[in-house]
Amino acid sequence: MAPPVRYAHSGDLSIAYQVLGTDGPDLVFVPGFVSHLDLAWEEPFLTRFLRGLASFSRLIWFDRRGTGLSDPTPAPLTLDAAIDDVRAVMRAVGSSRASLFGVAVGAAMCTAYALRHPAEVRSLVLWGGHARLLQDTDYPAGWTPQFFSHVLAEVDRSWATGQSAAVMNPTLAGDERYRDWFARNARAAASPAQARELFQLCAAVDLRGSLSSLTSPTLLLHRRDDLWLSVEHSRYVSQRIPGSRLVVLPGVDHWPWIGDADAVLTEVEAFVTGHRPSRRDRPARGPESLTHREREVVHLAVQGLSAAEIGARLFISERTVETHIANAYRKLGIGSRVELVRQAADVGL
Repeated sequence: MAPPVRYAHSGDLSIAYQVLGTDGPDLVFVPGFVSHLDLAWEEPFLTRFLRGLASFSRLIWFDRRGTGLSDPTPAPLTLDAAIDDVRAVMRAVGSSRASLFGVAVGAAMCTAYALRHPAEVRSLVLWGGHARLLQDTDYPAGWTPQFFSHVLAEVDRSWATGQSAAVMNPTLAGDERYRDWFARNARAAASPAQARELFQLCAAVDLRGSLSSLTSPTLLLHRRDDLWLSVEHSRYVSQRIPGSRLVVLPGVDHWPWIGDADAVLTEVEAFVTGHRPSRRDRPARGPESLTHREREVVHLAVQGLSAAEIGARLFISERTVETHIANAYRKLGIGSRVELVRQAADVGL
């Protein structure tokens, strides 16, 4: 069951937020780009990730102004207003000091918040951290003007269809279920015009001159082969934030809850709580008992791929695929692919 939606007041606007988990330090999660608190819980990968964060923290997250269940913006969106929304939500839940976990544009928001309100930030976790979005003379990692123009044009062409889900997260290519959810989520979270406005805000942010002033303990996480936002962004940022640490994880997907989410959760838990689990504890039975590789195999199996096709896709033998499927059947208490497809939503696939 999804946690209840509440509202915080940021000036004249209402900002929708949720709180889940009670144990551990406060962790404010600022998702990338657009979000929708209601529809998020219909997506099993994201649901599992959020509950993973809440297993070691009091997790606080929200729809920023102009997106999801929060009020639309009566004026052009600014970084200052976005910072005000973070503070309004923290005040509403009684949090005077928290760790902030931002994804992509959310990482920029968290960085700016820590610069303005350092006493309120226990630590920073920056996923896909960047000093600016666009390329510059001393910032070759950024997007070229041509690519940025292409992205804006694609918002008009494909915002309603969910085509960009696989562009940002290549392992989702061919996953019609996820694309359908992503399209519904995008349409409900923001209009194309609102999405373009948010991209323009991202392009206007430039934190290069401020990074050396950050005093909050900072962890940067990035996937090595992220094609949407190069890991060189995080390398640049980590070299300029005093005492920060960069962990480069294997993978190609831009969102932390796609791909090996357990590796992300492990790094975040270790940094936020000071305790590194030897492995993410799994029950012996049920969807949460599946390993990362088993989930990959099941994900492809429910799409109708044969063992040989799955093996070719994942570069493993057909026999290994069959072993993973047998293990998944045992853990889920089922005996056929028909049952597996029926349980796909519960499995997170």
